[in-house]
Amino acid sequence: MLSEGDISPQSLYIQHHLVHMNSIGEPQGSIVQFNVINFDSLFWSILMGSLVVGLLLLVARRATSGVPGRFQAFVEIILDMVDQQAVSILPDERSRVFVSPLAMTVFLWVLIMNSLDFLPVDLMSKIFNIMGLGLSHNDLFYYHRILPTADINIPIGMSMGVLLLVIYYSIRSKSLVGFIKGMFTSPFHSKGFGLLFLAPANFALNVIEYLAKTVSLGMRLFGNMFAGELIFMLIALLGGSWTGLNFMSCSLGFAHILAGSLWAMFHILIVVLQAFIFMMLTLVYIGQAYESH
Repeated sequence: MLSEGDISPQSLYIQHHLVHMNSIGEPQGSIVQFNVINFDSLFWSILMGSLVVGLLLLVARRATSGVPGRFQAFVEIILDMVDQQAVSILPDERSRVFVSPLAMTVFLWVLIMNSLDFLPVDLMSKIFNIMGLGLSHNDLFYYHRILPTADINIPIGMSMGVLLLVIYYSIRSKSLVGFIKGMFTSPFHSKGFGLLFLAPANFALNVIEYLAKTVSLGMRLFGNMFAGELIFMLIALLGGSWTGLNFMSCSLGFAHILAGSLWAMFHILIVVLQAFIFMMLTLVYIGQAYESH
């Protein structure tokens, strides 16, 4: 085992910012653990979700039929975009009454959570230190990650919620009996003894399909945001390599500013795109609940 003295300061810096504030008080990274509560991920995801719902309620209450304000116009543009996608994917008009607003909320929620990645990586540590918190390894606030979508537990939890919706709308469209029958009779159709022989394989394939959709939906969001966060940290190390007014330090400082600016601009596309993809796949998976094999 390597002690902290055997690890470079750069490695320690990255390790420190990849560890969560959790319920067991021990360093834990972005891995799925059902016996650990990551307080930082829960706090920021709930806070951002509450912010999105609050803003949407504010817009709904202040909405006017005349010339809309800028924020109302922005929300209406997103609503029209989501509604058009929902109409093209979901055949049931009654379902769209709930699913369309849900998809828009999911889009804005993921978008604003992803946008936390633009905050300085050391911001929360500095704030806690000013408050006299997080000054030692034994302090609960020593570790803190501000980006909830870079914690695999949050995207997987959201994708599990989508899975429950898919199952609900599958039962709603086909009835409980029809849903259970479809689990055993598709995708390989047969009759008589052939159906009895293929039923276990059909059930296994359908379970694998549901699990694959759930895992891929969460892993796609997590993987992109975790990689983006890690690149921001590596760029931050360039700025921390200052050793004085010399050619190497000035070169690394310039590279830090240039790389950080370019990656931030490119990361805007990633932040928006990942929110859009998560929303679209949510609509697509729920729309597939109305299809039969």
